[in-house]
Amino acid sequence: MLYFPLQDIEAAALNLDDPEHLRIHSLETFGTHDGPGVRMVVFVQGCQFRCVYCQNPDTLDVKGGILIGIDELVKRADRQRSYFGKDGGVTVSGGEPLLQRTKITTFFKTLHTIGINTCLDSNGRLNDPATHELLEHTDLLLLDVKHINDEWHHKLTGLTNKNTLDLAAHRESTGKRMWLRYVLVPGWTDQVEFLEEWAKHFTRYKTVDRVEIIPFHQLGSHKWDLLKMDYPLKGLEAPTLEGKKTALHIFNKYFNNVVLK
Repeated sequence: MLYFPLQDIEAAALNLDDPEHLRIHSLETFGTHDGPGVRMVVFVQGCQFRCVYCQNPDTLDVKGGILIGIDELVKRADRQRSYFGKDGGVTVSGGEPLLQRTKITTFFKTLHTIGINTCLDSNGRLNDPATHELLEHTDLLLLDVKHINDEWHHKLTGLTNKNTLDLAAHRESTGKRMWLRYVLVPGWTDQVEFLEEWAKHFTRYKTVDRVEIIPFHQLGSHKWDLLKMDYPLKGLEAPTLEGKKTALHIFNKYFNNVVLK
């Protein structure tokens, strides 16, 4: 059973209602972990994945967060642009940004008119024409591919990995840049055979500039307690040094730029 309802009707409305505002959870200035360079990071509200290791369960509720005008976000980015340098810019993360894909397209288009780089951090939940339109205005896609095996992906997130893999294929077909991200969770995503399968699946992609391995940790577990939700991975240890080395070794066989975070 999912630990939080999917909110399908509310999630659909999130993309269409109030087109001049984004529903966000928080903003980060001088971010250095969500794309290249120094970035302003907009964490949007709402997600339909139910990852057992979710570090930000407070972003799940599509009715949570606050509304902020797209124009205001553009002004904030413009004020910070001197810090971005040649590599930085604006990243929209989450939550899941694709739930507000049409509005983020407006945001990214406006950023491009003033010369600011755009980056999208997504789990690939949606793969439709509106998503493709957004990706046309996305300079870099950070795609979280949680698991290559669909059965395990269901166990991890409550949903299939089909849309995510299809979205990766679409991005590859456009020739536009992409980074792949993989959260290494002991007992859940560290199976050697599936690490090999994951890497083989993407090794021929020409758009993948970088692969990031993100070791699981317990830093967000207190948020589950605050929300009075049972944390499925309570007490689970972080990956061992040996486990991280194994994943790194496997991915290094197939990719030129692998980063262990």
